[in-house]
Amino acid sequence: MTESMIGFGALFSLILLRMPIGFAMALVGTVGFALLVDWGPALAMLAQNTFDAGFSYTLSVLPLFILMGNFVTQAGVSGELYKAAYAFLGHRRGGLAMASVAACGGFSAVCGSSLATAATMTKVAMPPMRKFGYSDSLAAGSIAAGGTLGILIPPSVIMVIYGLLTQSDIGKLFIAGIIPGLLGILLYGLAVAVTTWLKPETGPAGERMPWPERLRALRGVAGMLGLLGLIMGGIYGGFFTPTEAAGIGAFAAFLMALLRGRLTLSIFFRLLIDSARTTAMLFMVIIGALLFANFVNFAGLADELRYWVEDLEVSPWLVLLIIVGVYLVLGCVLESLSMILLTVPVFYPVIMGLDFGIGDPDMVLIWFAVIVVVVTEISLISPPVGMNVFVLRGVLPDVSLGTIFRGVMPFLISDFFRLGLLIAFPTLTLLLPSLM
Repeated sequence: MTESMIGFGALFSLILLRMPIGFAMALVGTVGFALLVDWGPALAMLAQNTFDAGFSYTLSVLPLFILMGNFVTQAGVSGELYKAAYAFLGHRRGGLAMASVAACGGFSAVCGSSLATAATMTKVAMPPMRKFGYSDSLAAGSIAAGGTLGILIPPSVIMVIYGLLTQSDIGKLFIAGIIPGLLGILLYGLAVAVTTWLKPETGPAGERMPWPERLRALRGVAGMLGLLGLIMGGIYGGFFTPTEAAGIGAFAAFLMALLRGRLTLSIFFRLLIDSARTTAMLFMVIIGALLFANFVNFAGLADELRYWVEDLEVSPWLVLLIIVGVYLVLGCVLESLSMILLTVPVFYPVIMGLDFGIGDPDMVLIWFAVIVVVVTEISLISPPVGMNVFVLRGVLPDVSLGTIFRGVMPFLISDFFRLGLLIAFPTLTLLLPSLM
C-alpha cells in the first residue's frame, strides 16, 4: 500500500513537471517494479508488455476506428448532420442549439473523439447560431457538451480500452452505451429548452423548413446512418467481431470520402499519417498504463483497498459514490484517457467485490464502465479544466472561458441527473447487453 502511494506521488510529480503521461507511467511502473523485485524481471516486463500491446488483436481495433473517424471527417459529414438536425429542430426556440447537440452526438458516434467533435462542430454550428442571434454562452455550451458524447456512443475508443483493462466483452460495452448516449442527447435538449424558456433571448427560433427540404437534408446523412447501422448491426447480430467491424467501417468510410470526391492521393496519405500518429500516442499511453498497473497490483493496492472496504462494512452504493467523487476530482487535472487508464485497474476489483444486486459479474463491469465514462464526460466540461471548453476557446478566441463555462452549466446539471438515473436504475445500461 505504501509503495503504491509513493508511486502515485512520483507519477503526479512527473506529470506536473510536464513529462508526457505515457512515459511517466512507464518510468514509474518499471522503476517501482524493479525496486520491489529486481531490474531483470522489471526490464523483462517492459519488453513483454510492449510486445503484447503492439501485437494485440484486440487493440488493433483502435487504429481502424481512428482511421474511420478521419475518413468520415474528410467526407464532410459534419455539415450534413447539422443541416439535417437544423431542418427538423431549427424552427423551435433554442432549436439551433438542440440541432448542434444532435449533430455532435451523431458525428461523435463515427468520429470517436470528443475533442475532434468539439473542434469540428464549432466551425460548422457556431456561425449560423450567431447569425440568428444566439448568445455565445448557449451556443458554445451546447457544442462543448454535445462533443462529450463521443466517448460513450459506440464505437468508443474509451470502451475498447476499458474492455482491455477488465477483460470485458467489447461488443457488449458498445451496445451498453447506446441508451445512456441517447438519454444524454435528450437531456441536453431539455437543458436547452429550459434555458431558452427562462431566457428566450438566448436562443430565438430560426426559419421553418418545408418538408421537401427536410427530406433532402435527411437523405444527405443516409450514408453515415448506413455506416453506423453496418457497424452496430453487424456486431449486435453476431456477423462480425468489433475488430472486424472496425476494418469494415474504415473501408466503408474510405469509400464514402472517395465517392464524394473529397479524397485525393495526398489527402489519403495525410490521413494515414495522422491516424498513425494518434495510434502511436494512444499505444504509448496504454503501454505505460499497463506497466504502472502491474507495479500497483504487485504492490497490493487493489487487494488492500478491497479488504479495507470489506472491513468498513458500508453500503456498496456509498463506495460507488466515493469512487465517482474521486473521478470528478481527478477530472480537474487529468484528461479522460489517462484518468481511466490510471484508475480502472485499481477500482474495478473493488467494484467486483461488492453486491449491487445485479448478479452477473460481467454485467457489473459493463454497468461500471458506463458510469465511469459518463463521469469522464462530466470532467470534459467541468471547471476549472474542461478539455472541451479549452478546445472551443482555441477555435473561438473572441469568446472568454467564463462565457463558455456559464454556457455549459445547464448541461452539467443534466449530466449529473443522468448519472443519478444510471446509478439508481442499472437496467438502463444493461437492457441491450442482456439481449445479446
